[in-house]
Amino acid sequence: MDELINRITTSVGIDADKAENAVGMILGFLQSEGPQDKIAEMLDAMPGARDLIEKAGGGGGGMLGGMMGGGVMGLGSKLMGLGLGMGEISGISKETISYAKEQAGDEPVDEVINSIPGLSQFV
Repeated sequence: MDELINRITTSVGIDADKAENAVGMILGFLQSEGPQDKIAEMLDAMPGARDLIEKAGGGGGGMLGGMMGGGVMGLGSKLMGLGLGMGEISGISKETISYAKEQAGDEPVDEVINSIPGLSQFV
C-alpha cells in the first residue's frame, strides 16, 4: 500500500497520514457495500488494504456513518470530515481504483464499482 499512498501524496498533494485514512475509508466503504466475493478478491490482491481499513475505523457505517447518512454521500461526508475538498476526494478515489485494478485486475474492481449505486460517477 506504500506505493498507492506515495502516488496519492504526490498527485493529490496531501500528507501520508491523511492519504492512509482516506484510502482506508474508501476501501472500508467498498468492503461494506460491495459484493463480498469480489471485495475479498480485490483486497487479497492489495497487501495491507485490510490494515488501512482497520486503521480508518473499519468498514461499517457505525454510529458516525449513521449520523452522516449512508451510501456514497455518507462516504463523501466522512472524507470531507478529514478536511478534504472535492478535488482531493476525486483524486484519491481515482488513484485508489486505478491501483486496485493494477493489483486485482479490472473485472473484480469493476463489479464492485458497478454494484454500488452512484459510485461510478465518482471514480
